[in-house]
Amino acid sequence: MAEIGKINHLYVVKEVDFGIYLDGGNLGEILMPKRYVPEGTQPEDTIDAFIYLDSEDRLVATTEKPLAMVEEFALLEVVSVTPIGAFLNWGLPKDLFVPFREQRQPMEQGRKYLVYVYLDTNTKRIAASSKIENYLDNIPVDYDVDEEVDLIIMNQTDLGYNAIIDNSHLGILYKNEVFQPLNPGDKIQGYIKKIRTDGKIDLRLDKMGYEKISQFVDKIIVELQRNKGFLPLTDKSSPEEIYQTFKISKKNFKAAIGALYKKRFIALEENGIRLLTSK
Repeated sequence: MAEIGKINHLYVVKEVDFGIYLDGGNLGEILMPKRYVPEGTQPEDTIDAFIYLDSEDRLVATTEKPLAMVEEFALLEVVSVTPIGAFLNWGLPKDLFVPFREQRQPMEQGRKYLVYVYLDTNTKRIAASSKIENYLDNIPVDYDVDEEVDLIIMNQTDLGYNAIIDNSHLGILYKNEVFQPLNPGDKIQGYIKKIRTDGKIDLRLDKMGYEKISQFVDKIIVELQRNKGFLPLTDKSSPEEIYQTFKISKKNFKAAIGALYKKRFIALEENGIRLLTSK
C-alpha cells in the first residue's frame, strides 16, 4: 500500500518520453518525471520514491527526499506568507503549506519554525503545523529509566528545554543539567531520567551507570595524557569549564574522577588533577 508523504518501494510499470509510471497500488499509477528517474531504470524494476501532490494537485513521485516527511517534526524556514497561509522550504520544488489555523503565532518570512508535517485526509495534501502539542501522544508511556531516546529540541523555558521524545512524547531537560548550546530543531540523543506520577517525563543528556562512567573515565585519561599528565580542573571548577574540556556534565566529571582516584590512577591536587599511572 503506497502512502502519500512517505518514501515507498514501488514497481516500475512503464516508461514514457517524459518519465516513468509507478504502481501506486491503491493510489493508481503515479508519474515520476524524467528528471528524477535514475539512469538505467527499466520497466519491472523497483524504485524508492517519495509521493506528494504537485502544484496542480496531481500525484507525483520523486527520488528527492524532503527535509521532513508526514508524521515527522522539523525546523523549516518560511519562504513566503500569503493571504491563505505560510509556505515553508522543505527541500522539494513545491513548498510546504501551513494554514493560518495551524500557526501557533503568525509566521514571518525568513524565520524558521519547528513544525509537524501531516497529511490532510480530506484533500490528500501534505501540510504542516507549528501547534506541536496537538500532534504528541497523551497515552501513558512505557519507557525505562536510563533508556536511550531520540530527542528534538522544541523550545526553551524558565525550567530548561522542552524536547520531543521519539517523535511522539514531550519531555523536559532541566537547565542546571545542560552544559551545551541547544536550539529549537536540534536532534540529539538523550536518556529517560524519570517518569513522574503526573505522567510527565524528565530527561537528561548523559546516561548514568557503570558503562557511561567508564566512558567518562577514558575521556579524562586521554585529556590528561594530551596535557602532560595534568589538568587544572577540580570538583570546584565551573560546569562550563568542565564541559568545554570533556563535553560532560560536572556531576559525571566528579563521578569519573572519584573512580580514578579510588583506583589510584590520579592524584587530587589543590589546583587540578594529576595522572599517576597509565590506565
